Amino acid sequence: MSSSSTLTPASMDSLTVWDDMDRAMGQLFIMGFDGTEVTPQIQSLIEKHHLGTILLTAKNLKSAEQTTKLVLDLQTIAHKAGHPVPLAIGLDQENGGVNSLFDESYIRQFPSAMGVAATGSTEMAYEIAKATGRELSAVGINWIMGPGLDVLTNVKNQPLGVRSMGDDPEEVSKFGVAFMKGYKDAGLATCGKHFPSYGNLEFLGSSLDVPIITDSLEQLSLSALVPFRDAISHGVDGMMVGGCAMSSAGVNVMHACLSDQVVDSLLRDDLGFDGVVMSECLEMEALSQNIGVGGGTIMAVNAGCDLVLCCRLFSVQEEAIKYLKLGFQDGAITADRIRQSLKRMLRLKATCTNWEKALNPAGISSLSTLRPEHTALSAEAYNASITVVRDKDRLLPLTNVLDPDEEVLLLTPLVKSLPASALSKGGTEGSVMSPGSSTPWGKSVSLMSGENVFRELGRSIARKRQGRVLHTSYTAHGIRPSHENLINRASAIIVVTADANRNLYQNGFTKHAAMICKSQSLRAGEHHEKPMLVVSVSSPYDFALDTSISTYLCTYDFTETALQTLVEVLFGDLSPTGALPGSISHSRKIHHAKQHWLAESFDEDRDAKALDDLLQIMEQEGPVNQRSELFGCSSKTFLLHNSGIEESHYVVRNSSTRSLLGFCCTYFFKSTATAVIGAILVDPDRRKLSIGHSLHSRAVRNLLQRGGIKRFQLGSRLPGVFLGIPTNKTMERKRLRRWFASMGWNTALSRPVCSMILRDLSRWSAPEKIVRSMQHAEVEFELVHGRHHAESILEHVKTSSRQGVMETYQLALADQTSCGVIRAKRPKDGTLVGTVVLCSPDASWAEAIPPLKDTNEITWAISSPVISPSVGEYSTMLQGLILLGIRQVKKQQADAVLLDCVDGDGHFDSLSAIGFSVLHSFEEVSCDAESMSVPG
Repeated sequence: MSSSSTLTPASMDSLTVWDDMDRAMGQLFIMGFDGTEVTPQIQSLIEKHHLGTILLTAKNLKSAEQTTKLVLDLQTIAHKAGHPVPLAIGLDQENGGVNSLFDESYIRQFPSAMGVAATGSTEMAYEIAKATGRELSAVGINWIMGPGLDVLTNVKNQPLGVRSMGDDPEEVSKFGVAFMKGYKDAGLATCGKHFPSYGNLEFLGSSLDVPIITDSLEQLSLSALVPFRDAISHGVDGMMVGGCAMSSAGVNVMHACLSDQVVDSLLRDDLGFDGVVMSECLEMEALSQNIGVGGGTIMAVNAGCDLVLCCRLFSVQEEAIKYLKLGFQDGAITADRIRQSLKRMLRLKATCTNWEKALNPAGISSLSTLRPEHTALSAEAYNASITVVRDKDRLLPLTNVLDPDEEVLLLTPLVKSLPASALSKGGTEGSVMSPGSSTPWGKSVSLMSGENVFRELGRSIARKRQGRVLHTSYTAHGIRPSHENLINRASAIIVVTADANRNLYQNGFTKHAAMICKSQSLRAGEHHEKPMLVVSVSSPYDFALDTSISTYLCTYDFTETALQTLVEVLFGDLSPTGALPGSISHSRKIHHAKQHWLAESFDEDRDAKALDDLLQIMEQEGPVNQRSELFGCSSKTFLLHNSGIEESHYVVRNSSTRSLLGFCCTYFFKSTATAVIGAILVDPDRRKLSIGHSLHSRAVRNLLQRGGIKRFQLGSRLPGVFLGIPTNKTMERKRLRRWFASMGWNTALSRPVCSMILRDLSRWSAPEKIVRSMQHAEVEFELVHGRHHAESILEHVKTSSRQGVMETYQLALADQTSCGVIRAKRPKDGTLVGTVVLCSPDASWAEAIPPLKDTNEITWAISSPVISPSVGEYSTMLQGLILLGIRQVKKQQADAVLLDCVDGDGHFDSLSAIGFSVLHSFEEVSCDAESMSVPG
């Protein structure tokens, strides 16, 4: 393909090269890497796996010149590898404290998003975005991860801070659209973030705990979603959906980006977005540990994400690609779904790149041309953003209250340096060090003490006056004697805070310092307190509402440019015009969530141990005094290995930890052409996340593809774990009935079944009334063993259409040492009119009947009674077969007898009369094959 070719969205989509599904699937990933040069790993992803989008971060970028070369090298590799379209290369460049690319010679520093909003000018926002976009475009970047559209509906405890434009939805929307237009006019594709909002997260503390949105969807719709809705209406190209959880009435989502209720229903259907949706990074610890990268990939794509983000680890990236291909091969992801995302991605690329542009970046020469204009814009923006929230005592400018030779004390917290600071090009995103941090300051250039970060601020203040500037830091240890001595000595105090709402020691330190200043003035009999100014260099909400702090300023970031502008305000060289952004809104709505998980085929070697672990967890979740249906179960319980039964089982697994989140077993009984779902098990900690839905869908889909099925059934007597929907607990029964009804089952037509048990056999005796009635019955009972009785018995059993009955008799006749069949004949003609199976705990198939594996008592099973329709007294015949069975079992010194499956239609009383009690009760649900379909 010629490097000068220009592709339109239509021509991109029509290329036959996209018939190669591996190539198409490569366009569904966005990945990063470590290093400032092309690595073998990223080259392999581009060449071998056709990776279509790359995310660069600060760790990849040293300068504008190096960035230009790196981006060009990446595009050249893609071009030589035969990529039909250039790579989309994305970058975070939010300004303020969040810049991936810093170069003090060629890349200008602009205020943070909230700092720009503080200017009050959407025209300024547009110009800043356009300038940022032109600089990025010059080095080859074609996609910016912005604008941020989060509304701070909870301003006090949010790490997002000044990355947001404020707490007013309309204001955030207005500035967000202005940013977006500026980026677009500079030739970049845009990506709104972080849908549905990172502005009101609750944090539980552990790295494995996912931040949670507790606002209902109606609340989000009326506030947090407003900027996203407006950005969509103005043509935002992409949208990043966050990895946060959502939990409110009717809403339960573990990771928003993996939920089709969030992506497909809310973002696409409700808000009308048809652009590219990007997931949160699947390498985030909470996501990878809770779900696994492989399962997360499948869920993200099925939820509606077009791009799956894997930031850094090559092994994780390969796993994500592998599982997307596996999901496609297994039918969990359709070709149409892949082509849908491919089409969106190609449409985005057509707006921001072509091979001519990608292989010929403007580079340093263009940046040199832009530098004067952008330098002036930077200064204008910072001048307009610095905000004086209060100055009740008219301390500004400081020349009003200080004589030239008086000392000023500067008190600053310990913070991380910013990458956009000329003091530390190698730094990371600015944030406050946690109190008591054990970070070795001397071993990393990106972490610096408060003195170092703010040293230039102190020097700039000193240059403005003849008097000395005293500068020291403060920590979570609060006011020390050295601090108090310096406060006593100085004539004016400047306290710097950075996110004091999240770092409460700063709030306490500042209030304590203010009290000292006030107490000194009272002791001296003065009418005015010692001058003290508080400057927030991050979130303006530190003391925005605390009027006890009489003079309060905000810079919105602590880059060198911001702090230099602050000094000009402090000494009257600049009249500040910035204003605090926004106000807070609230609202409500309820919806239900659904996520798509990859349901893989069960692999006994790989999954048996994990299934045993899951069974143990689930067996222990019930009440202590109530035996679980899973008591005695193991992975072997569900594996029948019977030639008359086709079995297929499925798992949802965390590919990273190899644990099972869910399991489903299915069987096809050839004798009755019955397809059975024998069990759907879901980890109790992963309920309501659609794992069961995904397992059920995979099971039904595969059974329908098999063909030859007459009937579908919920519940199985072989294996005899769940005979149907459990009904022991009323509320759980109702919930399960509703759930299976939503899956397409007609639960209104269920039939009651149960298992029953007779314990303490050594003290049991047959009821005399039943014994007398049996003496008058015109039948003979006998116990037989072995295959030589099979012909007549199996011919009789054919009269039963119940699932698993024929197979049970075949198993019993094949195991003459541990099983037997009691049969009833008419003496006059030898006609077989009734049979029942006896099974000892030593039988080869006893694993399929869990109660037989109870180590606390020896239990035999009486199973599968088949009584001829010609018998008039069904209950009497049933009682006779069971009585003889009990006598035979009692001879074996057994402790208990289990009836593994009893029809509840009128037979319960006749068996209770013998002494049996219900062990577990169920509702068996069945339907014709024609009425079954895969639920959506």
